Amino acid sequence: MELAGGDPADAITAPRLRTLEPTALPDAARQALLSPDLAAIEADLAWLKDSGAQILLCTDPRYPPLLAQVDSAPAALYVLGDPAVLQEAQLAVVGSRNPTPLGYDTARDFCAWFARAGLVVTSGLALGIDAAAHIGALRGDGVTIAVFGTGLDRVYPAEHGALAARIRERGALVAELPPRTAPLRHHFPLRNRIIAGLSLGTLVVEAARRSGSLITARLAGEQGRDVFAIPGSIHSPLSRGCNQLIRDGAHLVTEAADVLRVLQIPLPQERVRSAQQPAPALAELDKEYEMLLDALDFAPAAIDTLVARTQLPGESVASMLLILELQGHVAALPGGRYARKHP
Repeated sequence: MELAGGDPADAITAPRLRTLEPTALPDAARQALLSPDLAAIEADLAWLKDSGAQILLCTDPRYPPLLAQVDSAPAALYVLGDPAVLQEAQLAVVGSRNPTPLGYDTARDFCAWFARAGLVVTSGLALGIDAAAHIGALRGDGVTIAVFGTGLDRVYPAEHGALAARIRERGALVAELPPRTAPLRHHFPLRNRIIAGLSLGTLVVEAARRSGSLITARLAGEQGRDVFAIPGSIHSPLSRGCNQLIRDGAHLVTEAADVLRVLQIPLPQERVRSAQQPAPALAELDKEYEMLLDALDFAPAAIDTLVARTQLPGESVASMLLILELQGHVAALPGGRYARKHP
């Protein structure tokens, strides 16, 4: 665990905390600093050491420069993975937690393009469009960042544990909230401002009129960043948020290249190649993978159902489904279900 500016344990007994003027901090924060929960602090320090997490203070030269420009930028970030990717050019991609199959595929395929163009794809690890964005970047052999609305000691939603592990390997997991922080509703707008603040622009793929994705888009606009939206049918509730953004001045996007042109990023040389990578023949898959695919022949199913059908461990099923999705064998559906994609 690394911290710019000293050992975090020193903060517990720092004498200067006791000389703060009464107006320097809110009462609750002052009391927490003057009477710290030492047991909780020791548990957090132990987790930081064991997990390999790093803390980036806003004074750290590795702190993401675009985020540092935001008035409400966090004083510190917890990072699992490579903190260097936070300084690279990023595009936020967000949308509905219950997208249409077309919306999910669009987000995934666009993000494969962005990854091949050299953009880091940043999102919030939520179900639906967020997951599609991360998976697309991985399928494009690129880098992706997931910003948590909890502490980094837990993955929310839990079914994205395997995806979070893959993101950490190829990019970074980021949070401003400390370990043991639960997924409370008011934490996610805080997460959204970080997603927007890290990125050159924000692309909304599908969103209802009251979607949290519109908060991210609004924050991006307030931060002076580009906002992009994919239009849809006037009859679709999941298109209303995007259509509203376009009406209010967001860039209309009909292909991934539209985003790259606005951001003045060169199109990838292999742009004519489909973002969908060819899947290996089933004969190349291990027996357990074939067993899992056979279990999906019955009907779309959730992970718990597949565990019951195959008798494979739950963590293994989640990891295998992610690999099969990256290879194009299965598709994620709303409600945390998966379906087999037949040739």
